[in-house]
Amino acid sequence: MPRPPLLPTSPAFWRSSVRGPWFTSVLGIVLLGGITVLFLTGLLSYAAYNPDLAPVNDQTPDKGLLGFYLFSWPTHPAWLYRLTQGVHVTLGLTLVPVLLAKLWSVVPKLFALPPARSLAHALERLSLLLLVGGGLFEFTTGVLNIQLDYLFPGSFYPLHFYGAWVFIAAFVAHAVLKTPAALRTVRRMRAGHDTPGPGAGQPPAEQDELVSPDPAEPTVSRRGAVGLVGGGSLLLFVTTAGRSFDAPLRQTAVLAPHGGSEPGTGPGGFQINKTAAYAGIDSRETGEDAWRLVVAGRTGTVRLSRADLLRLPLRSSALPIACVEGWATSDQWWRGVPLRDLAVLVGYEHDTAPDVLVESLQRHGAFRRAALRYNQVRDPRSLLALSVNGEDLTPDHGYPARVIVPAAPGVLNTKWVARMTFGDL
Repeated sequence: MPRPPLLPTSPAFWRSSVRGPWFTSVLGIVLLGGITVLFLTGLLSYAAYNPDLAPVNDQTPDKGLLGFYLFSWPTHPAWLYRLTQGVHVTLGLTLVPVLLAKLWSVVPKLFALPPARSLAHALERLSLLLLVGGGLFEFTTGVLNIQLDYLFPGSFYPLHFYGAWVFIAAFVAHAVLKTPAALRTVRRMRAGHDTPGPGAGQPPAEQDELVSPDPAEPTVSRRGAVGLVGGGSLLLFVTTAGRSFDAPLRQTAVLAPHGGSEPGTGPGGFQINKTAAYAGIDSRETGEDAWRLVVAGRTGTVRLSRADLLRLPLRSSALPIACVEGWATSDQWWRGVPLRDLAVLVGYEHDTAPDVLVESLQRHGAFRRAALRYNQVRDPRSLLALSVNGEDLTPDHGYPARVIVPAAPGVLNTKWVARMTFGDL
């Protein structure tokens, strides 16, 4: 009689001899460290937007207690956001093979019956459901956003932010439950027990879920499987990390939308996200005769042409642009009017320059209006830039004028600036 087909709920359905406490523990320890760094750098990324400054910056309404740690984002060092967000995105991509291997290693547990053997087991299964679902959601939304192919309904910012808190709560609960056993298993391996028996050091129920009672002939050792996962992570690192760094390393980032060679040559030949055409910028609005910058503040409003701005004292700053998607430019030489000098035109002193609301000619899309905190305005390197690398701004880089601020996320460096309103926001 032919043997009836097995269902996924049967332990014998899962026959890989690679699965086991040691393989799962090694992956779990890697994820424990990696996801902790991901979460912390993600929190820093959120703080960099200064969401408590003004509603226009707050893409996560009703965050309540989840914003307990927010602080005024600093402007020193100028590469701060480039570093924190580069680590966040690059590490997230590098951990994808580890996450997938970890899910593969524990997939029998997702089908194990009965669903709950006790209240404690039920809580563990619930945390596992939130952990797997939250992890897949966070990694999927993050990767899609990085690849400029975001398909989820709703804004990326609140979905990724709230999803992170759900995921990290389940992750912490799972780590508290499982880390001691994982460390014991790895210590056994280091002590010379290279191939621990099925479920060594594990409770009986977990032995049945992780180790097949009818394992197939192995095609790769557990060490080989770990090496394969590590190789996949290394490949993703090499082919994506360069876009967070200067031009020579960018050549290796062949899998990243903003990797490879620079988009063009000349002073304006460096990365952008939105072109003038995409943003709907009409050249008739930016011409010398039509465009005026409106600056408002305590003593009233002034209107300045580009020629007026060029007659003001100008300053140069070498600053990068760093984006939430993890890419960054190398330092570019910007030249323009310091923001604090514009504040002086409407009734403030350099050391009392307040917050500013910057509005773009762009009429649609997130961050066409953005607020900058007073410490960003007062930094002498913060400019309303008129030129870059010795030439006038190109339309795609924000002509006739754009903001450039040290350590600020790219979307806060508003292009095609039309109005600046100084005051407490």
